[in-house]
Formats: sequence, structure tokens, C-alpha cells
Amino acid sequence: MLRCLVSLSPTVAAALLSFSAWAQSPALPTPKVEEVMVKVALLTLNDANLTGNYSVLHAKMARPFRERFSAATLKQAFATFAGHHIDAIAGMPIISTEAPRIGDNGALLLRGHFETAPSQLSYALDYAVSEGEWKLIAIDVKVRSLQTNAGAADLVARAAADMAGSGAQK
Repeated sequence: MLRCLVSLSPTVAAALLSFSAWAQSPALPTPKVEEVMVKVALLTLNDANLTGNYSVLHAKMARPFRERFSAATLKQAFATFAGHHIDAIAGMPIISTEAPRIGDNGALLLRGHFETAPSQLSYALDYAVSEGEWKLIAIDVKVRSLQTNAGAADLVARAAADMAGSGAQK
């Protein structure tokens, strides 16, 4: 199973969400908008994985994420995906496993998968309001048939622990 998760720590996510609380949150996405959001995120990840250039993916993340993590950090976190094509999803419908909803922390949660062959690609995407729109704060993508190593998970765990520690010191 190939899996990678990149996210903000609860401390940073809470700060982001409290900062954006005064701004009007965008509405929950319609099914078409949800499909666009999912495909834009995953196809941007695909392009980054194929080119090795994570700057566009980085630019699409929420501002606090961009301020804390670099494009190089994203590249390192998704190293196990490097060279793997997931662009077949472009012409496929998403299959939502949950209706879009706002989580307890105020993040927009999009969950689902694509019926890709020979394996299934599933996703969990979390968004927060940043710069007046929903922007990514977490990407969790799994492709069942591919092998992975613990490097990306270790990196993300260390980054989250580091962020939690720095948030507590402020």
C-alpha cells in the first residue's frame, strides 16, 4: 500500500481556523465542485510526482502550511510516489465515501476513491479557509497495490511533532 499524509498539527490548524473564523467560510461544495477540488489536488500532486517540482502543489496549500513547510519538504514526504502516474483519474468520476462536511476542527473534509485498475486510489483531503478560499491542509492518498516505505510517514510525524512543540512555546 502506498500512503502519504501531509498535514498541519492541531495547534497550527486551530490557529489557522480561528484566524479565518471571522471571515465568512465558503459554502460546502456541490458534487461538481467537490469533484473539481479533488481532481485539481490529486492531478497537481501527480504533476509534482512526475516532474519532481513541488512548487505548484506547495503554492496551493493553506498559507500557514506554506509558511511552515517548503516545497522540498513536500517532495521528501511524497518520495514514495515519485514516478507513479495517478493521472488516469482525470476522466473518472469520484466515488465519495462520505458527504463533504465540516469537521470538529472547522476543516472541510473530502473523502472518497477512484475505481482505478489494477488497484484502487483512495483519498482524504482536508481544507481550511486561507486567503478567502478553501485550501489544502492535509493530503492522504493511498494506492493499495504499490509498496511504500516508512520514510514519508516518519517525516510527517516528525514535522507534526515539531509544529506542536513550536506552537506550545509561543
